[in-house]
Amino acid sequence: MENLINKFSDRFGFMPVAAAQAPGRLEVLGNHTDYNEGFVLSCAVEQTANFAIAPVTGTTCTVMDFRSGSEMNFELSALDGPPPRNGSKYIIGMLRELQKYGMPRQAFCAALESHVPLSAGMSSSAALEVSCGLAFSIAFGLGLENDPAALARAGQSVENNYLGLKSGLLDQFSSLFGAKNSIIMSDFRSAEVVNSFELPPGYAFVVINSMKKHTLVDSDYNLRREDCENAAGKLANIFPGVSTLRDVSPEQLSAARANLNWREFRRAQHVVCECSRVHTAGRLLTEGDIRSFGRLLFESHESSRLNFENSSPELDTLISIAKNTPGCLGARLSGGGFGGITIHLVRAAKAAEYAQTVCREYQRQTGIKADSFICALGDGAAGYRL
Repeated sequence: MENLINKFSDRFGFMPVAAAQAPGRLEVLGNHTDYNEGFVLSCAVEQTANFAIAPVTGTTCTVMDFRSGSEMNFELSALDGPPPRNGSKYIIGMLRELQKYGMPRQAFCAALESHVPLSAGMSSSAALEVSCGLAFSIAFGLGLENDPAALARAGQSVENNYLGLKSGLLDQFSSLFGAKNSIIMSDFRSAEVVNSFELPPGYAFVVINSMKKHTLVDSDYNLRREDCENAAGKLANIFPGVSTLRDVSPEQLSAARANLNWREFRRAQHVVCECSRVHTAGRLLTEGDIRSFGRLLFESHESSRLNFENSSPELDTLISIAKNTPGCLGARLSGGGFGGITIHLVRAAKAAEYAQTVCREYQRQTGIKADSFICALGDGAAGYRL
């Protein structure tokens, strides 16, 4: 943050009044369960989006992006128009949402620097939404730094209502509530963190990017959500008390199979069993049974591939390589799918060697040079008045 503050001062000639940082996230287990009011295991990562701001006179807003070296300028009137095509759409979207909490129509200068991989499934967009939302809240006295759940919902509304992606709360929630060295379990009906777990000593997650960008707005994401809601509606007519797929047991789903079409049943099977895997994983982590926990990651990916159909040939290749590489306890796609990253549970001492082996074989099989890094579990978002 100090580095970004200095860059802000050098670029604009004055100091920012507020700054914030918000991490990307890894979805560990619980794929597409958040908008079904289910359970998810996730963690914040150490890669963050950093944002600093100062109000200025006039009507022009300027955002200097030090990652790309580009500058984004827009008028306050842009808040009334359609989303632009560049990254300012997330900032404008948050400004629109924050008006509900008293955000004035005030021009500003801002500096942005994100270290979260783009279009990889680590929620770079949510990290930007949370970091700029926190900075705006502090700069203009909105108080949302004291109500992180409301800030998370504001970020979700940007995705849902401004950008047209019917996503859940997972990305913003993980960015805000993540805890150092911890995997958190979130309940997306009550919108709260209900438990946290540590990986047993000596193990780590390796993140390997398939380099196939996932663009959820342009994917079948919204259709997957529609299938889930249709399945839940039909099941609610059979089983009293069902309002979302979170309320359905595997046994109920199996008994009602004839009442759903093929696609609805497969989508529901993925979500219902993912919720079950999350709870099982929590118990296994508590018991220190890391091998059984790892097998759940492989099971989750197979369900994504067969039932939810949100994998890709590149992701499947990485998981196939993982299964045949010594030292891997489990691996799966992470995030919305349709491209992006895979996470691999390995022994920490062999993590770098493992990543090199998998990336080398992936390039041999696909011709694609993958990015990889060993993931450290980081803290949640933080904001500062300067």
